[in-house]
Amino acid sequence: MNLFSSAFDQNTVAPLAERMRPSTLEDFIGQQDILGPGKLLRRAIEADRVSSLILFGPPGTGKTSLAQVIANATTSFFIRINAVSSGVKEIREIIEKSEERLHLYHQKTLVFCDEVHRFNKGQQDVLLPAVEKGIITFIGATTENPYFEINSALLSRSTIFRLNLLSDEEVRMGLEKALRDEVRGLGNYRTDITPEAFQHWIDFAGGDLRRALNAMELAVLTTVPEDGVRKIDLEIATESVQQRHFRFDKSGDNHYDMISAMIKSMRGSDPDAALYWFAVLLESGEDPRFIMRRILVHASEDVGLADPMAMLQAHAAANALEWIGMPEARIPMAQAVLAIATAPKSNSIVTSISNAVEYVKQHQAGQVPAHLRDAHYPGAKTLGHGTDYLYPHAYPGNWVEQDYLPEEAKDVQFFEPSGKGMDKNRGKPVSDK
Repeated sequence: MNLFSSAFDQNTVAPLAERMRPSTLEDFIGQQDILGPGKLLRRAIEADRVSSLILFGPPGTGKTSLAQVIANATTSFFIRINAVSSGVKEIREIIEKSEERLHLYHQKTLVFCDEVHRFNKGQQDVLLPAVEKGIITFIGATTENPYFEINSALLSRSTIFRLNLLSDEEVRMGLEKALRDEVRGLGNYRTDITPEAFQHWIDFAGGDLRRALNAMELAVLTTVPEDGVRKIDLEIATESVQQRHFRFDKSGDNHYDMISAMIKSMRGSDPDAALYWFAVLLESGEDPRFIMRRILVHASEDVGLADPMAMLQAHAAANALEWIGMPEARIPMAQAVLAIATAPKSNSIVTSISNAVEYVKQHQAGQVPAHLRDAHYPGAKTLGHGTDYLYPHAYPGNWVEQDYLPEEAKDVQFFEPSGKGMDKNRGKPVSDK
């Protein structure tokens, strides 16, 4: 017997976010796109017909809570494991007992695994046959993209549900519910919270209810009552948060989502969005050189000849980053971001080089026309090199018509100007366009 067990009360020791975990579907906040009335997952839970699932989404969106709701609703035997601490031996034992339970008592076993993206190949290989045979129903939770991190065989036997960040209104609902709850929440405290303080926690949460709940609990518990009432204003709410947390992982899927958002905002000519994602990346600790490399690429890929100055500004920003470093280099980097976002757009460079490369891959390289060959070494002219070459600067407009492509490719056009901005000329003088 544990002498300390009777003294432990989870409703007073555990953090507020843990105490407020929902136990039923009616208690669950958010994710109405998969749990709303008539939705597939809700129907499966209510009918106790849940199959193997992968719950994928950012922290604080309710993955573990949803697994607990499913556990409470099912007649299956529920086991919780962790991908980091549960080894192959433990998984084998769970499978053996699950098979015995199924044969003797006709009871299924539901195994919930948190951080399933940390499962190694050996763990997944042991688990797979049991999932395939229906010996266990597996529910995995992960913050990482399962298509990158989880064995394809296990994925193919599971239904993937993505959980999204909660809306501001859903976070507000969770906070208000915790304030009212006298058993698990803060209902026994008399509080007077200003709307500004409440909004600060909602903004701080960024869709993660758990963070908002823990911030509110800290503010309530550390505020000295005045006439029995704990008065919490914006200043106290701000102190309970300290520094805003950015939802970012340089090694994870979110890392690529953020840079993708910045790139697409520049390409989409939205300077405000481009600056926003650029600022988020910087403040989240992203390597500025990584950001700069993407700026350089897209100055050519998305603007290119429509405004060649965009590429020059990108290179100038890269040079500034190397010479002056951060944080000052964020200014020329921002200039380059804005230059790309506000410039006329053309992807003719991408299209044109792709045309040329694809042609070269499919055709044997042609011979250099004789008039284009190097004629500077002794004996070159006797071989006919350079003969009949027309020097463009000797002609009006510095242009003269002659063949530059090999005979078999002379009618092929690789360059496709977009007609946007300065991207209009195929090389001929303006007067000949």
